[in-house]
Amino acid sequence: MKAHESHRQSAPRTLGFYVITVSSSRFARRSEGKEYVDESGETAEEIIEKSGHTVTGRELVDDDAEMIVDALNDGLNRDEVDVVVFTGGTGVSPRDVTVEAIRPLLEKEIEGFGELLRAVSYAKIGSPAMLSRATAGLRSGKLVICLPGSPDGVETGLNLIMPDIPHVVFVARKRS
Repeated sequence: MKAHESHRQSAPRTLGFYVITVSSSRFARRSEGKEYVDESGETAEEIIEKSGHTVTGRELVDDDAEMIVDALNDGLNRDEVDVVVFTGGTGVSPRDVTVEAIRPLLEKEIEGFGELLRAVSYAKIGSPAMLSRATAGLRSGKLVICLPGSPDGVETGLNLIMPDIPHVVFVARKRS
């Protein structure tokens, strides 16, 4: 049996996810006491639960590096969380700072995830796919995923990585 097949068999079957939506417009609406819809967070939660995993918490933050880092640390400090998923803030707008906030905190970056997401997105939407800076990486034995803010981007990204998440977490926690 190949190593990756053995890892997949040994990997945890159910993982805990913490979903963080990064959106200035939704954050402002919530701060003003207005109703808002978090389609990307809802899409992420639906895909995660359909995959047999659990969403242990959700959070909405502004496009603010300090808030993003605080939300990441909140997720990482929860024992029941194995994966932290960010939606939003991965584009090229001056307000998009999720990647700048998260990347320096990753112990290992999984560059292939962003590359694959952009390739699949290119087949769907063409050259605008190159504007996504989606990425993933590891921190403290947990997986951190930074996805685009659109529901379609969330769906595409999670559907790509979801089958391998238990394997990634297993390997990240392996001691030797």
